[in-house]
Amino acid sequence: MIEIKTSTLSDGEFNRGVFATENIKKGDLIHKAPVLSYPNEQHVHIEKTALDDYAFEYGKNHSAILLGYGMLFNHSYTPNATYDINFDEHTFDFYAYTDIKAGEEILINYNGDVDDNDPLWFNKDEE
Repeated sequence: MIEIKTSTLSDGEFNRGVFATENIKKGDLIHKAPVLSYPNEQHVHIEKTALDDYAFEYGKNHSAILLGYGMLFNHSYTPNATYDINFDEHTFDFYAYTDIKAGEEILINYNGDVDDNDPLWFNKDEE
C-alpha cells in the first residue's frame, strides 16, 4: 500500500517521503506506527540529536519516536492523511484524509490537526 521514495518536498539529507503504491480511499488505514515513548523530562537529551525534529507529543507527560514509516511522512498544510494516537495499542494510526492516488505522496499536518496553519516549530525562529 505504501513505500518510501525520494520526495521533492523534503530538503533533508535523505529527501524521503511516504508514497501510495495503490489508490487509497478516504478513511482507509494507511499505517500503524509503533511508538517508543519516553518521559518529557528526557527530551532534553533528544534535543541534542537529529531525532529532535522527528519526535511527537504522546499525551501530556510523554514524547515519542515513531517506528515503521511513522517518522517519514512529510508535512503539508493541505494534507491528504491524518493520524490518531492509539494509546491502547501504543501506535500512531495514519488514515487517508482524502482519496489518495497511486504514486501520490502521503502528507500529514505536523501540527496534528489538519486545519492548524500555525507555523511549525522549526520555522518559528525565521519569523
